[in-house]
Amino acid sequence: MPMLARYMAKTVLLSMLVVLGLITMIDLVFTVAEELADTNRYYTAWDAIVYVLRTLPTSIYELLPFVALGGALIGLGILASSQELLVMQSSGVKTSVLVGWVMIPVLGVMVFSLILGEWIAPTLQQTAQSQRALIQSGGQAISSSQGDWRKIGNEYIHINAIAPGGRELFGVTVYELNNRRELLRSSFAEQGHYVDDTAEPYWRLTGVRETRFIGDRLQAAYHDEWQWSVDMSPSLLSVLLVRPDRQSISGLFQFARYFDSEGLDSSSYYLAFWKKLLQPLATLSLVLLAVSFVFGPLREATMGFRVFVAIAIGLSFTIVQRTLGPATILYGISPFLAVLAPIVLCALLGVILLRRV
Repeated sequence: MPMLARYMAKTVLLSMLVVLGLITMIDLVFTVAEELADTNRYYTAWDAIVYVLRTLPTSIYELLPFVALGGALIGLGILASSQELLVMQSSGVKTSVLVGWVMIPVLGVMVFSLILGEWIAPTLQQTAQSQRALIQSGGQAISSSQGDWRKIGNEYIHINAIAPGGRELFGVTVYELNNRRELLRSSFAEQGHYVDDTAEPYWRLTGVRETRFIGDRLQAAYHDEWQWSVDMSPSLLSVLLVRPDRQSISGLFQFARYFDSEGLDSSSYYLAFWKKLLQPLATLSLVLLAVSFVFGPLREATMGFRVFVAIAIGLSFTIVQRTLGPATILYGISPFLAVLAPIVLCALLGVILLRRV
């Protein structure tokens, strides 16, 4: 790699690291303050801090495209302000070559983003969510305000908390309906354990309170243990309580296919899936737009104005993405096209501005 290429890549990379540090610290302060508001006699301030630290990789992952945008804009701005870009171009280095040098650290950010978003952040996020629900319960019956609802076959299931790994459940509520959508049975189990050492794996529920609806009368019963056969594996449950935008790419695809098989709306999971899968391209398009601004209208701008432009571009990109997201669910637009549209728009705008330069 030429010395000039190393110098430019190093400058842009250091700018990205500075932007990452500043944004992460600001986000960390506000997240800790918000989480401390949920503390109680079981969930202490230390537990809140541990929870925030476990979810920090998820926050960093979500910020990486904008970190790359701000870092490229500021790093190249420093080179432009000191006339170093002008000297490089005067010495015969083409603009396309300079853009290629800028993309070297961006490729590193893209690879890091994939690793962080697929293997590191989702695992820590799932552990944090589960531990938070368990600690806040104080070992008592966990509030039904936590957890999430799911439909499997003719059963509607609510699980208050899931232990890390998905093999242990806490607070399981099940409503069973017949084909005419009439309620047949409701039950609540204190805990559930996954048993897979048999020919057909099942869930062993303990402390089960059951109510059957027989005609115009009710029949109540209590079971110390109950064998619950349901198509719900620990791998599927491990992502049940985590928001779609904070799951892994493979987990999102698996869950979306599962929703399709159950006849449920999977558009939110496909939207999150394509958003995560195409995030490296989003990072590339945002940096390309930033580069075009530095070589064009922002060559002589002040550092403060460049930071303002970076914030404006990031906000505009986020607003467009979040506007198109609900539109996919409301109007049936393809989630792939909804995620791809702002990326293509940024890339085209960047290419047009660079061609004008």
